[in-house]
Amino acid sequence: MIIELVSSAALLEREWMAQWRRAAPALAQVRADELARLPAAEALAATDTLLAIGAKVALPVDRLTWSGLIEFERYLHRPR
Repeated sequence: MIIELVSSAALLEREWMAQWRRAAPALAQVRADELARLPAAEALAATDTLLAIGAKVALPVDRLTWSGLIEFERYLHRPR
């Protein structure tokens, strides 16, 4: 019974992922079409809105002297 449920859930998950894979090209085309039709003024307004949201967030004090970039670089260049 439990094995059947797990198997059924796994099958549903695979079918769901396959459906999204089939839809991906059409969704990408819709996105590209919408972006192509987006007026420059609207794009700039949306960008300004997103930047304003980020500007309202106060940075922690340690973030003013440390960004984590060095640690990130170490992570990227680690031996594999």
